[in-house]
Amino acid sequence: MKYYSTNHKAPMATLREAVEHGLAPDRGLYMPETIKHLPESFFENIDKLSFQEIALEVARCFFGDDVDEDSLRQIVFDTLAFDTPVHQVKDDIYSLELFHGPTLAFKDVGARFMARLLQYFIKKDEKATGVHHEVNVLVATSGDTGSAVANGFLGIDGIHVYVLYPKGKVSKIQESQFTTLGRNITALEVDGVFDDCQALVKNAFMDKELNDHMKLTSANSINVARFLPQAFYYFNAYAQLKRMGLVGPGRKDMVVCVPSGNFGNITAGLFGARMGLPVKHFIAANNANDIFYNYLQTGVYSPQPSKQTLANAMDVGDPSNFARILDLYNNDWKAIRNDISGATYSDDAIRKTMKQCYDETGYVLDPHGACGYQALSEQLQPGQVGIFLETAHPAKFKEKVDAIDNADIAIPERLQAFMRGKKQSVEMPNNFEAFKKYLMQI
Repeated sequence: MKYYSTNHKAPMATLREAVEHGLAPDRGLYMPETIKHLPESFFENIDKLSFQEIALEVARCFFGDDVDEDSLRQIVFDTLAFDTPVHQVKDDIYSLELFHGPTLAFKDVGARFMARLLQYFIKKDEKATGVHHEVNVLVATSGDTGSAVANGFLGIDGIHVYVLYPKGKVSKIQESQFTTLGRNITALEVDGVFDDCQALVKNAFMDKELNDHMKLTSANSINVARFLPQAFYYFNAYAQLKRMGLVGPGRKDMVVCVPSGNFGNITAGLFGARMGLPVKHFIAANNANDIFYNYLQTGVYSPQPSKQTLANAMDVGDPSNFARILDLYNNDWKAIRNDISGATYSDDAIRKTMKQCYDETGYVLDPHGACGYQALSEQLQPGQVGIFLETAHPAKFKEKVDAIDNADIAIPERLQAFMRGKKQSVEMPNNFEAFKKYLMQI
């Protein structure tokens, strides 16, 4: 399949080119030329399939033209070595728990898939040419992306990862998940906010001298190999609700609420809907960074400097994947509003939701999931069943969650192991020339 740029000023790219370059030469984001519609028989039988079998059917639509069947199966099954279970929180409201992977965050799915796909291309090259090439992955993180990507690529031969993160603006547990690994992972502690980290990454891709010096790609949700596999768990959620007898012909309509920061996650869900997944409506739940919410109200997109909030992984003032949403809908504001509604919550509102949910149901929300839960509580209509994405394990925000819920959340052993590691990071000013100089010396 070919991939085009959202700016429509770059040549069409192959999957490999789109994955290895991350960003198109015209600074646009890559989009698949077509979105294949899955047959009705797939949805009729989806509840009888395993998560891996479901994901393989979806993966064939995006990657089947470029990756042989056996390799694609291996990539998908190796990626999904864990489940994404649905958990009932209260009547008609269910949590899609995306924190059962290695780093206990939703980004484990996309990061693990991308790492294995990139390794597939590297090995294919080496077999054909006998030459070993190293790919350098640049990734900006506001929280969970860095840990998911770092651990997804850890130890993979031929790939080195550089994680750029805003100094003092990610939780200590999150930070420990990508600064303690060493080996082929380097953490860069940037004196700025997430948007600054993202700008450094984007500028690196546009710098010819730097790209001549080293092969660069990105593992942020701007990369098609990172965000497209996130569609897998939307299909898995539907399959689980269907097994429960809640959705399907003559049953309730499924509504999906996505805590949204850089908008890669909800974009993957929208792709799933275009492939035939029966989603009645999407809700994009924002924290105080309400740029998309305001766009839905006015039709005017006005990026703002990001604000630091309790739900830090959503602290994005200029979400990259908004360009993909616009492209998907041909810039039709009314069509976007028809499929997606918005919500925005202050830190105080998030705290109130977390405490109320815990007191009433015993379910522990992390700050991001709390935005999704509250938006569903407010917007779900009769005849609908709602899924909100619980994007990270609440223990990753233990100090905040404990204080809000007046509880003592247990820390899973996987997180404890990261916290026992020694921090290794390189301090980096918020300056592209300094960043470029650092990379040019490698």
